[in-house]
Amino acid sequence: MRVNVTINGESRQADDVWEGESLLYVLRERLGLPGSKNACEQGECGSCTVYLDNVPVCSCLVAAGQVEGREVRTVEGLADGDELDRVQQSFVDAGAVQCGFCTPGLVVAAHDLLNRVENPADEEIREALAGNLCRCTGYEKILDAVRLAATRGETT
Repeated sequence: MRVNVTINGESRQADDVWEGESLLYVLRERLGLPGSKNACEQGECGSCTVYLDNVPVCSCLVAAGQVEGREVRTVEGLADGDELDRVQQSFVDAGAVQCGFCTPGLVVAAHDLLNRVENPADEEIREALAGNLCRCTGYEKILDAVRLAATRGETT
């Protein structure tokens, strides 16, 4: 089947897609958007988090056939050309990027939080990121990154 979807503001199409194929697979393998990572394939780790119609979802759990005519925004779509989004830049500046595998999902989750809560308390940050697992850090630098991003103004 053919899937027509708007990704990061651009109309895209993927051909020869099996209806049960995941959105994650389509993004990475068919459309060349490797930002979202494939870690657990069960929606447990958050590494593949993207926006689907402005709602964060684990793209490994979304069947490709479900995105027909819908809008997807990936971690790549948060940047404005070569200029990183404030959340992306804050993760770099705070040293919150270790191996980078969990980072895309954490960035999208933090981005969503800061779109909803201008200056979140630590408890709100922890709750918003609870669905994202990181095996490299103790999460403190990740929390620092979200706090830093909160001081830098609006997300896009």
